[in-house]
Amino acid sequence: MARILIVDDSPTEMYKLAAMLEKHGHEVLKAENGADGVALARQEKPDAVLMDVVMPGLNGFQATRQLTKDPETSHIPVVIVTTKDQETDKVWGKRQGAKDYLTKPVEESVLLNTLKAVLAG
Repeated sequence: MARILIVDDSPTEMYKLAAMLEKHGHEVLKAENGADGVALARQEKPDAVLMDVVMPGLNGFQATRQLTKDPETSHIPVVIVTTKDQETDKVWGKRQGAKDYLTKPVEESVLLNTLKAVLAG
């Protein structure tokens, strides 16, 4: 299955997302902030990234922009997964290069279908 990098500063959210993915055979990589997420993505080249927005330091929008603009990581689809559910946030997230935008709490079926779609290109 796919290698998915989860970037989220909440241990609870990290656990929930990882449990959903691992249950379906995906390998999970974890980063607790945007800067670590960007570094890990460059190093490990995961198949996709699940990116929280509200994090200390480099936020999810900034980290997404760095990943999608870098030739080394621009092929990796980023899906923003956040509690921010305003239309302006969704538009801004897509403008940073995110392939999709999900709001927490995320249903397992929605998460898996979204990942399947972005992994298929």
